[in-house]
Amino acid sequence: MINNYLQGQSEQEDHVIHLLFSANRWEAVASIEADINAGTTVVIDRYYYSGCVYSAAKNNPSLNLAWCRHPEEGLPRPDLCLFLDISAEDAAKRGGWGEERYEKKELQDRVRQLFADIRATDDGSDFVTIDAGQSLETVESAIRRHAEACIGTTDDSSPLRRIQPW
Repeated sequence: MINNYLQGQSEQEDHVIHLLFSANRWEAVASIEADINAGTTVVIDRYYYSGCVYSAAKNNPSLNLAWCRHPEEGLPRPDLCLFLDISAEDAAKRGGWGEERYEKKELQDRVRQLFADIRATDDGSDFVTIDAGQSLETVESAIRRHAEACIGTTDDSSPLRRIQPW
């Protein structure tokens, strides 16, 4: 259902699709926690931050960032969020861009601003911004450096952090 929506093959009311994305994250919690408790480093592409900003970027007056974040409260909170920053214009130059409904310049500009808004909150303490307009090798090196630093400083004896209310 979600993939069909992303590919533009079906429609969903904005609140409904946001809650489906959130439910998808909640569905994975037991597996995430089991992996973490077993000592596995968990890497997730586009976790709750992304879900919140993409929904809020639709400019639906009743779907603001705070509303979008509320169903995420209680999910495991990342130790690190790598934000690969690139302008919509530069992203559009890459292969495959524009195939999903969210890959539109105006929406991507709003998404980029909403990520900046999150970085200004307490949640932003998890963020490291990487200039994704650099060479693949440079971006890969930065990702590896920040991920390894985070893994090296994560305390396995600390309780799992949770997303808290704002």
